[in-house]
Amino acid sequence: MPATSSDHPLYHIDECSDLMADACVCGDQGDLIFLSVWARDTAIQQFIGRLTLGRSDDGLDQFHVITDQGGSLPVFVGSVERLEKRLTRSYRRTLFGSMVNLWLFDRRCIRPDKSSASALALLPRSAADPTSRLWQLVKDTCPLPLLDHWQSTVLALLREREMLSALPVTLGPLQGVRLVIDVPQLTNALGDLIREGMLTAHLTQLPAPADLEMVATT
Repeated sequence: MPATSSDHPLYHIDECSDLMADACVCGDQGDLIFLSVWARDTAIQQFIGRLTLGRSDDGLDQFHVITDQGGSLPVFVGSVERLEKRLTRSYRRTLFGSMVNLWLFDRRCIRPDKSSASALALLPRSAADPTSRLWQLVKDTCPLPLLDHWQSTVLALLREREMLSALPVTLGPLQGVRLVIDVPQLTNALGDLIREGMLTAHLTQLPAPADLEMVATT
């Protein structure tokens, strides 16, 4: 895990005053996709324990990140079973003791859910061209065989049908992408493109992605 940078602001968590977040990514309903927080080990372990308790006792099934503009961003945890965690110690000799960095993230960020043909990707905002990363994500997730020279056409199709879209809430240096493939719809659309000669078995001059507008919506 990279150390936090002074170039990136830190955000308070309203329910846990000892924690500071440097990155947070949420889905359409405010569901937690990724969170990076810093604190002493005892505060981190207490935070993890409260998330595990959920609604009971002093548990947390949601919390609020205070933005640098003073706004309050609600984050819904949902089932902690879908989350992975990573811990690392940094800055061992500080005035406050050893500082710990915790990452919590939806496990689909590291491996696609092939049963639902869905996946998530976390990308640096500074990434100049994430196309190759997104294409690999699509190939790893999609149950249909995809040829590499179909890349630009298929990615354009997925974006057009809103199967590949940016996650709406991001704080910090990361951006998020959600992939949810409607396999029957994609199968029909690819079949239409193959019959129209827009996708071929061998590398040829492919039509521009704008030509996808000619394909009937299924």
